[in-house]
Amino acid sequence: MTYRLFEDKKHASSYWKYRIAPSDHLIQEVLDFLEKQKGRLFELAVDVGCGSGQGTLLLAKHFVSVVGMDVSPAQLDMALQHAKEPNITYRQCVAEELPFADSSVDLITAMSAFHWFDRPHFLQEAHRVLKPHGCLALLNYTIDMELSYADCCSQTLNQVCKEFYAALQPYRSAHLGPSSIELYREAYESIPYPVKEWQECVWVKRPMPLSSYMGLVESFSSYQTLLRDDPQKATRLSQDICQRFLSVMKVTSVETEVLVAVKYFYLLACKPQGA
Repeated sequence: MTYRLFEDKKHASSYWKYRIAPSDHLIQEVLDFLEKQKGRLFELAVDVGCGSGQGTLLLAKHFVSVVGMDVSPAQLDMALQHAKEPNITYRQCVAEELPFADSSVDLITAMSAFHWFDRPHFLQEAHRVLKPHGCLALLNYTIDMELSYADCCSQTLNQVCKEFYAALQPYRSAHLGPSSIELYREAYESIPYPVKEWQECVWVKRPMPLSSYMGLVESFSSYQTLLRDDPQKATRLSQDICQRFLSVMKVTSVETEVLVAVKYFYLLACKPQGA
């Protein structure tokens, strides 16, 4: 069964504000893989576990129709507020019961969501609804992001990052195990399709205010678990980490822009003809 997280309205709002979507380069890697397998006519894409819809929006200009799906009404409400493209629709649905006919979908994506699904059942369902030569794309990024700032020692800055992540590690869901990348690698190995790709390390750099980096980390399930269990401890941790960043950077404003390096990994697989 899909794990139900990120469902209250405040967290959904934070998710939209701070969560990052895959870069244009990563989306293009998915589209190039799909085009190589089935040609250029892209009719239907389904973004499963779409959250507040940042990734769904990236698919809209490439497909006749895009459907974003999530279990959380609050997340879908947030997605609908920002869905201006007429070819996007959203539906509340669990990942393991996709409301599509057999062999009807060109592309299924899950962007930073697959690790929360009942993975074997979702993969079976994805196989059912994909067209022959349709593709599955599972993308995610790791928590160990790195910061850089002009005239500042990156090693010192990233030591603070590491301590932030280490403080959140005890609150990581047992469902994810020690590293979610292992869950994706296991899925890659289990998919019997002859045409598939596994990419373990793609660094994407994004400029953002320090406040947005803090908001991004605070949107993660581990921080949200700490916030639920001990709000004062969570607030103290954020304040302490933020002040240490400002001290290392020798600035006073949390709106100071930093460069955040995010490490992505992804799995691409093509359903063969006759499968």
